[in-house]
Amino acid sequence: MADQRRMDRFHPDLLTSLKVVLVIPVLLLFATKPEIPSDTRYGAELAEGADAERLREWHDMLGSEPHVAGTPGDHRAIARMKSAFESMGLQTDVNWFHALLPSPRKAQLEIIGSRPLSRDVEALDGPRQAVVPLPLKEKNLLEDPASAHPGLTYGWNAFSGSGDVTAEVVYANYGTLDDFRRLEELGVDVKGKIVIARYGRNYRGYKVKYAQEAGAVGLLMFLDPADYGYERGETWPSGGWANESCIQRGSVLVLPYKGDPLTPFVEATENAERLAVDDVNLPRIPVQPIGYAAANRIIARMDGRPLEDESWQGGLPVDYRLEGGAELKVRLAVEQDRRIRRSANVLASIQGESLPDEFIVVGCHHDAWGFGAADPLAGTIVLMETARLVAEAASRGERPARTIIFAAWGAEEFGIIGSTEWVEGNRERLLHDCVAYLNLDMAAMGDNFSASASPVLRKAVAEALLPVAQSGVEDATLAQTWAAGENGPTFGDLGGGSDHVGFVCHVGVPAIRLGAGGAPGVAYHSNYDTLDWYRSIVGDDYDSALMVTRAASRVVGMLADSVYPPYDWNAVAKQLSELAEQRLKEAHEVGLKVDLAGFTQAIGRLDSAAGDLAQRLADHPSPQPALRRQAGSLLLAAERSWLLDSGLPDRPWYRNTYVSDDPTSGYSASLLPLLQSAVRAQAESEFSLAVSIMALRTDDLADQLEGLVRIIDRNKSASSPL
Repeated sequence: MADQRRMDRFHPDLLTSLKVVLVIPVLLLFATKPEIPSDTRYGAELAEGADAERLREWHDMLGSEPHVAGTPGDHRAIARMKSAFESMGLQTDVNWFHALLPSPRKAQLEIIGSRPLSRDVEALDGPRQAVVPLPLKEKNLLEDPASAHPGLTYGWNAFSGSGDVTAEVVYANYGTLDDFRRLEELGVDVKGKIVIARYGRNYRGYKVKYAQEAGAVGLLMFLDPADYGYERGETWPSGGWANESCIQRGSVLVLPYKGDPLTPFVEATENAERLAVDDVNLPRIPVQPIGYAAANRIIARMDGRPLEDESWQGGLPVDYRLEGGAELKVRLAVEQDRRIRRSANVLASIQGESLPDEFIVVGCHHDAWGFGAADPLAGTIVLMETARLVAEAASRGERPARTIIFAAWGAEEFGIIGSTEWVEGNRERLLHDCVAYLNLDMAAMGDNFSASASPVLRKAVAEALLPVAQSGVEDATLAQTWAAGENGPTFGDLGGGSDHVGFVCHVGVPAIRLGAGGAPGVAYHSNYDTLDWYRSIVGDDYDSALMVTRAASRVVGMLADSVYPPYDWNAVAKQLSELAEQRLKEAHEVGLKVDLAGFTQAIGRLDSAAGDLAQRLADHPSPQPALRRQAGSLLLAAERSWLLDSGLPDRPWYRNTYVSDDPTSGYSASLLPLLQSAVRAQAESEFSLAVSIMALRTDDLADQLEGLVRIIDRNKSASSPL
C-alpha cells in the first residue's frame, strides 16, 4: 500500500491522522427523505455464501512467498490470481505496465568515532576501534519460520537516494513539517547532518522531503517502542507488537502526481513516452529504516542539546536529545538500482445484465514488501472471496444490473502505481460510466469495523452495512456495534495512501473504503508480516475477514444492482456547508478579510435541487429502461462537477476541487483543497478566487440535478416496470 495508507486505522502511520478525520453521523443522513429506491437483495444473497475456510485458502495461495513488485515472486503471484479468476468463470485480463521500480543493492550503517559503550561487543572485537555496525534486517525466528525465507530483503526505502555519507546526528521527533520548524526555531542546525526520526504522524516520504529541504545529508527512520513496540504490549513472537529488530519498509516517493514517476498523466505501457529519470524530483539523500535496537545504539550515544519538549521523548530507555554532539558520527551508505520493471494489474469482470455500460470497480493491491499477510492480503483475500461469490451467483443465473470489475492492483507499495496507470489508461470510460470504486486494502485486521466514503455514497453504504454480522460479538450486527453510538456510525473522509486516490482525485469517481482493525500488534511492511503473525494475532478463525467479506458483498450488490446510482446529494450539500464555514473561520483566524460570496447561495440551491431530485427518483422506482439509462448517465456526469480541467495549483494531476490528499502529510484528506491552500498561504486573493471556483462548481452541479428533474417530469407518463 503505498501507504497507506491511508485512513485505515490498522495502518500504523495513520493512527494519528484518524484524529483529524471529519465525520458525518449516519443516522443524520437517514433523516433525509424521501428514500431513493435501492435494492439490497442481491448483495444479501452474495453475503450468505462467504466462507472462512475459503478465505484461509486464498491466504495460503497468496501468502506463500515474498512478492515485491517487479520481482519473480510478484510475477508468480500474478499468474496465480489470473488462474484463480479464470477458474471462477470470470472474464480475466492481465494488464501489464512498465514503471520505474527501484530495487536494493546494498546498504550499511555504522556508528563512527564515539566512545564505545561496554555493551558493544562489535566495537571491542571488530577490526576498527569505535566502529559499531548496526543491523539492517530482522532476526530470523524459530517461532516464525517464514522470517528466514531467502527471498526476504534487508530493510529499505524505495526511491531513496544512493550515497555514502558520514555526519553528526540530529533527532527530529516524527519528522513532520512542524517538527522541522521547531528545530529551526530552537536554532538546531540540520544542514550537513544525518537526521534520525520516528515513524508515525505523516507519510514517510514527507519525512525525507522535509529533511532534505532542511539540508540533511541522510535520514534514518525507526519504529519507536512507545508507538509500536513493548510499551504497547508483548512483542513478536510472544505478542503482536514490533520487536527490537522489526523494520518498516516503504516507498519515500513524493511527487505532485501518483503512479509511475516517468509517465505522469499517461499509462505506463512498454512504449510510452517517458521523462528522463534525472528530470524527475526523486529523493537525493540516502534513507534507511532501522529497528529500535539499532536506533537505541545511536540515541544512547547522543550527548548534545537536551530536549525542549517532553513529548519528543520516545520509549527507549535512554534520554532522547536534539543533537548527538561533535564526537558522535554515523556513516550511512545506500545503493539502489532505479530501473523500469514490469508488473501487472489482474482484472476480472462480470458483465451487467441491464446496464452493462455502467460499472463499479472493487480493488485491492496484491504486491507486498515481503509475504504481505496483513498488508495487503488481509484485503486481497476479501477481494478474491467476493469475486467468487459473484461468479457463483452468475453461474446460477443471477447477474447484477451493472458490470463489476474486480482489480488486484500491482506496485501499489511503490507509489500507487498499478491502479493509477489503469485509471490513466481508462480515463474517458471512468469519467462517463464508473459509478463507484470500493477499496479493500488490508481490510481484515480485527473486529473494530470502520468505513470511509465519499459523502454522496454514505447513506446507501450505511443501509447496506447495518445487517452485517459483527465478528467477535455473539448475535450482534453492525447496527448494534458500528451504529451503536449516540449519533450512529461515522464515516471518515478518504485521503491518500491507497488505490482509491486515482479514482477520487484524478477522475472524480466516488469511493469507499471498508475495513476492520483492532488486532493487538503491528507487522506492517516488515519481514514478520507472515501468515504465522496474522493467524496468531488477528486470528486463525478468519472471523474478521468473514465480516468484511459480508460487508463488501452487500456494498457491491447495492452498487451494482441499485435502480439508479445510489447518490445522496443532500448529504453533499450538508457537508459542503459545514466545510465552507470551517474554511472561512480558519481564514479569519489568520487575518484574512474574506467571505463566502456566492458559495453559500450555491450550496442552498444544491440542497433544494437535491431534495427535488430525491423525490422524483423515489416516485420512479421502476423506470423505463431508456429513462433509467439516461438518469444514470446524467447522475454520473453530475458527480464529476468537482473536476477542474487544469487541476489544482502546483498539482495539476489532482483535479478534484472537493477533496484531495493533504500535501503536507500524504495520508489525511484535504477537503475543499483550494480554500485550505489559500488559508495556509494566508492569501486573500487566492481564497476569494477559490470561493468563486467552488461557487461555480456547485452551481453547475445544481444545474445538472435540476435538468434531470425536468427530464423525469417530462417522462412521468412513460414510467412502467422494467
